[in-house]
Amino acid sequence: QVQLVESGGGLVQAGGSLRLACVPSGRTANIKYMAWFRQAPGKAREFVAAIMRLGSSTTYADSVKGRFTISRDNAKNTIHLQMNSLKPEDTAEYYCAALTDGQFLVIPTTAGRYKYWGHGTQVTVSA
Repeated sequence: QVQLVESGGGLVQAGGSLRLACVPSGRTANIKYMAWFRQAPGKAREFVAAIMRLGSSTTYADSVKGRFTISRDNAKNTIHLQMNSLKPEDTAEYYCAALTDGQFLVIPTTAGRYKYWGHGTQVTVSA
């Protein structure tokens, strides 16, 4: 079992920045990938960014490329999502997710692949 706790959400004006954090606990050695997804009211959950637990590979949704950066702090066992140049359309509940099973040629971006989820942190960007 893996538990995930997100933090760092809040209210920010358009053009501003926020930095989200996700701290995993439990059987963290089994984690292969960690990702951020988001879900706005009335919309489906969508992929934002993902990173390998070991190694440096990352992948991003086209809508956040060049604005968001996912990173890993191994010393603190934490992943971060640095969000710059925020837009009102980035407003959503942001969820951290972890994948422990399976072999993949590319980093998975489908929510169904990720077994463990945090409770989410709200990001609101005002115009």
